[in-house]
Amino acid sequence: MSEDAARFTAMYDACRQRVWAYVVSRAGRQVAEEVVSETFTVAWRRFADVPQPPLPWLLAVARNVLRDTVRAEVRRASLAAELREWTESAEGDIAEEVADRLALRRALASLDEDDREVLVLAAWQGLSPREAARVVGCSAAAMRVRLHRARKRLTRAAENGAPVRTTPAPLRVRTAGEEA
Repeated sequence: MSEDAARFTAMYDACRQRVWAYVVSRAGRQVAEEVVSETFTVAWRRFADVPQPPLPWLLAVARNVLRDTVRAEVRRASLAAELREWTESAEGDIAEEVADRLALRRALASLDEDDREVLVLAAWQGLSPREAARVVGCSAAAMRVRLHRARKRLTRAAENGAPVRTTPAPLRVRTAGEEA
């Protein structure tokens, strides 16, 4: 056995129980073995950096390993919760949801460019009628009317199974002073 291996074994034998007790007191028995194992793996990789006495350094490493373990568990739990939410919020078959989205996209594509613009500003960009009115250069009242009419036309197009446009509607950009 090499000199480093013998010194490491002596350190391990002298400190393992205290590191394990520290981790158990902070996180419980379930994660203690894994954290202690990772702590001594770090100690072996950085054995030249381990000061004398080694226990405070080992406890600091164990604390960091435990912190990283907890963070990883929180990320896993968050991801699992989000996936559960996605699967539970999907009413019925995913194919139906996709079909509904496609129908809505077709309906939106069948509208003229002005209607699409006000719907996109309100729904996708999240602008209030007053803010959207500034974008297109009209009054807030005019924007509310335009938005109401565009929503009615979108609903009608979706209910009637709007055909898919083969060519996109021409894009018309208005200046700030131009009224709809």
